Amino acid sequence: MPGFEVVGKEERDALVEIFDNDNGILFAHGFDALRHNRFRVREFEKAFAERLGAPHAQAVCSGSAALLVGLKALGIGPGDEVITQAHTFVATVEAILLCGAVPVITEIDGTYNMDPEDLAKKITAKTRAIIPVHMAGVAARMDKILSVARSSGIAVLEDTAQGIGAKFGGKHLGTLGDVGTFSLDFGKTITTGEGGMVLSNSKAVHFEAMAFHDHGHEYNPTVGRADDTRHGWGFNFRMSEMNAAVGLVQLRKLDELLRRARKNKESIKTRLKSLPQITFREIPEGSEENYDSIIFSYADRHLAEKALLNLRASGLGTKNIPDALRWHFAGYWEHMLNGTPYEKTFEGAWPRSRDLLERSVALPVMVNWDDAFIEAYAEKALAALDVKG
Repeated sequence: MPGFEVVGKEERDALVEIFDNDNGILFAHGFDALRHNRFRVREFEKAFAERLGAPHAQAVCSGSAALLVGLKALGIGPGDEVITQAHTFVATVEAILLCGAVPVITEIDGTYNMDPEDLAKKITAKTRAIIPVHMAGVAARMDKILSVARSSGIAVLEDTAQGIGAKFGGKHLGTLGDVGTFSLDFGKTITTGEGGMVLSNSKAVHFEAMAFHDHGHEYNPTVGRADDTRHGWGFNFRMSEMNAAVGLVQLRKLDELLRRARKNKESIKTRLKSLPQITFREIPEGSEENYDSIIFSYADRHLAEKALLNLRASGLGTKNIPDALRWHFAGYWEHMLNGTPYEKTFEGAWPRSRDLLERSVALPVMVNWDDAFIEAYAEKALAALDVKG
């Protein structure tokens, strides 16, 4: 359910406006007179925070950068243990490694997200942060995860790369923990082309995120940028004005994107319910998904393999499961986990997650599909997925 489907005249006009009205100033800082004091990155941060109900937002250049900036803002460093889940994109673990921290990885449960029971078993005296990942627009069991974290005084960073617009307990994903990170790349629910966002509930954490994303700049209002104060180092993870201009337009389209995705997903899923051999993904009680895709499993992987062959023969694709599983399951990441505690046990790690993922299929949900297309799509999918042992 990507925002690129609705990229059009509004986004083009927002980009052209930078050149026609504000002298083509693409940098997020300075040139105040030339840009007529229009700062689109700052506007996008404010609008994003208000839309999701968070006090602070920091725009960055990618969702991967958001993870690193969020972890650094929480003070994560060498030797710290950070717990995340076996089903996620590689960037989650890469960010942990870039902090010099040690990744600890849990099994997933029927939500295809972090198993809170396995999480509780993996807490140690060195655990400094927990990263639940809301894969494919469905919430992790945040009530249980937050309970485990709070009882141990451990920070929670929500990886909401695929979950913008989804909720748990009436609150937007990415606002329940201490930090929430988002991806805005070209395949996400809303897009800036490339981009990301870091939400935080703490002014102090936001201050650290703001500084780290921009070479340590503290944005001191009493001095100019050239004389800005600093207390630590950082790097360049800034967003450009072009990305922010597109983001402002896309953010206004979010409600309509979610409405159309929900309609299309429910229409397809209702038809697939006639297949007794598939089990749909669990949606946690009290949560609302963003209708990114339809995920289900078979009793064994051989049935799933048959279904996949049928889907391909029918010209139907899948979404990450299983076509991009090597990038979304820790069981394939020996290249990253050498030198970690998993090095000696890698082959047998996360057996429950591997079993579930290898028996599963994810179908995409697109917002521009009309009723006629969905009818034809569902007919093909039903025939392809109706496999026997």
